[in-house]
Amino acid sequence: MAALAGTLCLYAQNADEPVYADSSTNLEKYMVPATGDFATPDKDGFLGRWLLLEPISKPNRSNTVFTDSYIREAFAVPYFKGQLGDVLPKDGSKVKVTVEYQPPVDMSAGRPRMRFDEPVVYEKKDKKLQWHAFDSQRYNVKLFRFATNLTEDRYGVIFWAVTVVNCPEDIPNVRMSVGSNSASMWWLNGEEAVILSGDRRMVADDVASERLTLKKGRNIIWGAVINGPGMSDFCVRFIDEAGNPVKNITLSTK
Repeated sequence: MAALAGTLCLYAQNADEPVYADSSTNLEKYMVPATGDFATPDKDGFLGRWLLLEPISKPNRSNTVFTDSYIREAFAVPYFKGQLGDVLPKDGSKVKVTVEYQPPVDMSAGRPRMRFDEPVVYEKKDKKLQWHAFDSQRYNVKLFRFATNLTEDRYGVIFWAVTVVNCPEDIPNVRMSVGSNSASMWWLNGEEAVILSGDRRMVADDVASERLTLKKGRNIIWGAVINGPGMSDFCVRFIDEAGNPVKNITLSTK
């Protein structure tokens, strides 16, 4: 797997100078490169193995814009080849994505400093973004920590994630149960399963799908998370009709 690249950390000489958040986060506290062909859910059934694409710049000054219609439109944009497809990208592979370029985030106020006194015009640029296969060290996947170790884009972004759920037999009448910060959408085998709109904090089991069937063999989950200012993360698991976690499955990125 390609080494994670850090970004430059600049320190202010006085209060008027910008400060850019550094990327010295110890990512291994949150996620580690995936090893082995298969992983299993954690003790509570949460899915920890994911292919994550480096964040796509999508500037938003507020999370209040994330209505159902807004995020459906944002996620319908064909950002990269194979999006929502059944052939997964490979760990380390790169895709070219056209983004709305954002300069590094000024953190001199202790949080993202954004200008509201003048309109902002974002230049369209092509960037090469890389896929990374990770196993989360926690029940939730810390997208913000992932972003700060890789790129200057950590606020005003879209994250894409994909994993494969392997089942020894059909498992009917389960629900995909999701939490995210902020808005997100999730698909199972090409069909929309869950949408979480609005400005929200991540809460486990925040929204559950209608009843679904995990088919015998390979099932593909795609997810997209969009956020403006603030942290980003998500958690996903399947629960049965009694609310118990589904754990007789394995996870892979192929």
